[in-house]
Amino acid sequence: MKIGVLALQGAVTEHMRSIEAAGGEAVAVKLTEQLEDLDGIIIPGGESTTIGKLMRKYGFIEALQQFSKQGKPLFGTCAGLIVLAKQIEGQEETHLGIMDITVARNAFGRQRESFETDLPVKGIDEPIRAVFIRAPLIKEAAPGVDVLSTYNGEIVTARQGHLLACSYHPELTDDYRLHAYFLNMAQEAAAAAGK
Repeated sequence: MKIGVLALQGAVTEHMRSIEAAGGEAVAVKLTEQLEDLDGIIIPGGESTTIGKLMRKYGFIEALQQFSKQGKPLFGTCAGLIVLAKQIEGQEETHLGIMDITVARNAFGRQRESFETDLPVKGIDEPIRAVFIRAPLIKEAAPGVDVLSTYNGEIVTARQGHLLACSYHPELTDDYRLHAYFLNMAQEAAAAAGK
């Protein structure tokens, strides 16, 4: 499986390392033309407003919406989760607007309120190590969105068909099981598309 990492901002190298540890082929994506060859793409953390501006500048909004319409998996981590969301609290404009969730930016507070925890995730046997840095939260998930994990009663991992999103940074640990879960989603989507 060839998995892209949107290389506009964020921990691109770390995501690529996790994809390869999980048995996939990782590609840093800087041009929309690269999307054609991919089985899935990760939108990493960073600053969601900046990522949104860069995506608009380089034509990624329409290109990734088309990618999603083809049923190809997208995985948004931290700010990437905000980029996928159909609604952002206190904000009129969304970015990709493809996942039926409402998110709150910086819901866990500032940088100094960052923390790590062991998080049980539905579909993964043992809890994974999750690093929360100025993390957003999924405030609401529509029917059809599968909640995969919560922290203190708040949704922090969710899946809707070919879309996966989490509030934290799975790439900042040596635990690549969430990337393996995403690779599995890409394999399922490729099989469904007759690849």
